[in-house]
Amino acid sequence: MSGAGAPDLTVDASGLRIAVIAGSWHEEIMSSLIAGAHETIVASGADHTLFRVAGAFELPAAAQAALQSGFDAAVCLGVIIRGGTPHFEYVCSAVTDGLTRVQLDTGRPVGFGVLTTDTEQQALDRSGRPGAPESKGKEASEAALHLAVQLRRIQEQGTTGLVPGARRA
Repeated sequence: MSGAGAPDLTVDASGLRIAVIAGSWHEEIMSSLIAGAHETIVASGADHTLFRVAGAFELPAAAQAALQSGFDAAVCLGVIIRGGTPHFEYVCSAVTDGLTRVQLDTGRPVGFGVLTTDTEQQALDRSGRPGAPESKGKEASEAALHLAVQLRRIQEQGTTGLVPGARRA
């Protein structure tokens, strides 16, 4: 599994408002992804609201709406399992490019918890359900929370100047 060597991204995110946006396909997998995101966000001290959309393709528009409406970050969760047509590649590219664009256009974090797998078993193994070796819902939430805290820190340092002892390049 790719989780080997993962960093500890635990942060105090008290006061942050997080939109968790989840697709509706593959409910067994989605419920585990959502549970991992929920537990991580609660443990960080942030508040969150869950929004459900039809599928992964709808995640970018929902994330953009949430971030433009005042949420500090969005955690996007979805499942795309390869089938026998090129549909998989088109949806994966559209979702990835769309969420990247939303993050850059809004200047706010988007946690990428979209599973893009060859099989349902691979998705189950990354879902965070009991016995699963990975929890992408947890990881996507950690990444979004960590970036939200770091962006605030960067913005504060940009307005107040350098950290004592730091030098300009």
